[in-house]
Amino acid sequence: MANAEKSGRIFVVSAPSGAGKHTILKRTLAHDPNLTYSISATTRKPRAGEQDGREYYFLERPVFEQRVSAGEFAEWAEVHGNLYGTLRSELDRIVSSGKDALMELDVQGMRNVKDLGIDAVTVFIMAPSLEELEQRLRARGTDNEEVIALRLKNAIKEIASRREYDHVIVNVDIRDAVAELEAIIRAARERTANV
Repeated sequence: MANAEKSGRIFVVSAPSGAGKHTILKRTLAHDPNLTYSISATTRKPRAGEQDGREYYFLERPVFEQRVSAGEFAEWAEVHGNLYGTLRSELDRIVSSGKDALMELDVQGMRNVKDLGIDAVTVFIMAPSLEELEQRLRARGTDNEEVIALRLKNAIKEIASRREYDHVIVNVDIRDAVAELEAIIRAARERTANV
């Protein structure tokens, strides 16, 4: 039988700002047609060029809160005055198609997924050192000193949580980090296939 009987896996990836997560995920998704990015829901307004159901599911706040109360979210949080979260239906849609779902979450989001008993492989990506992370944040040229200081402070807290994850990738070289994530995904698939 084809994919109708095969259920996909869920992968949760977290990282501090500047660790290279977006680049690693983008390259991994480009290499792997069986991996699908899980689209989050948000109450923030769409930016120019964004489409509902492509970048995010854009929901009005009362609708989002109603769906939280109904238990429709696998995880959610309020960030800078807007609500963000992953609908269970989004994960179900992906895994029931036989594909694997890739969730990009912060540490709290990963904990929420685990607390709900969702079977997910969790991966934490980090820079080789805080000094390297600071250099990467400065090289981006997008943040002022205050924002960089806040990102570094948050990174220290996030890095302290890395042992809660199934796997940790230290991003020294982007190609090696991509290869490592791909190897983790392959190994999880092989374990599932052998069950």
